[in-house]
Amino acid sequence: MIEFADVTVSVPRPRGTRTLLRGIALQLTEQRIAVIGPNGSGKSTLLRLMNGLIAPTQGRVTVDGLDTVRDGRKVRGLVGFVFTDPATQLVMATPLDDVELSLRKRVPNKDERRATAMRLLAEHGLADLAEQSVFDLSGGERQLVALASVLAVEPSVIVADEPTTLLDLRNRNLVRQRLAALPHQVIVATHDLELAADAERVLLVEDGRVSADGAPDEVIAHYRASV
Repeated sequence: MIEFADVTVSVPRPRGTRTLLRGIALQLTEQRIAVIGPNGSGKSTLLRLMNGLIAPTQGRVTVDGLDTVRDGRKVRGLVGFVFTDPATQLVMATPLDDVELSLRKRVPNKDERRATAMRLLAEHGLADLAEQSVFDLSGGERQLVALASVLAVEPSVIVADEPTTLLDLRNRNLVRQRLAALPHQVIVATHDLELAADAERVLLVEDGRVSADGAPDEVIAHYRASV
């Protein structure tokens, strides 16, 4: 379970302080959760709190009882983060190299690591692309490689920040299908309301607060009516 206990995030600005999130109190237990809301509302900040990429200014975030600040390394082993643009996390030349890099700590033997990386890529339909340059891949293929690299460290939770935003319809649907098939808890921030509708629970974030929280059809309808 991921728990937010009265969490506020503020950042300094030249003329004072800007509050990105305020008074967030949540218990996230469902298998599929979507976070929706306008640009600049605090969605990405909310997600980045979940694995310690951002620390709360006030309050506390825990993952299975582990504090994201005090126990940051353990939390990052439990919560894998997929960024909007896979180019920010694909650092090696090929998909195979990138997944192998993620496996380095868990699988010290080089031959075993390579075989494990190939298996992970094959599970995501990426075996034929294993040794291609990441620059030759489509946006959807890059996003799936980034997901495979995150899954290689065996997290229990996948947090994805607008994973379909930069994709065309075909690749958007491909990523949507892969996320739906995962056995992990998946928490997604998205502008794609079809993707949000796949969730069990939807959070609407507006002006740094969770303004609605509940069943997808109700929260999405509330959001549509407010814009």
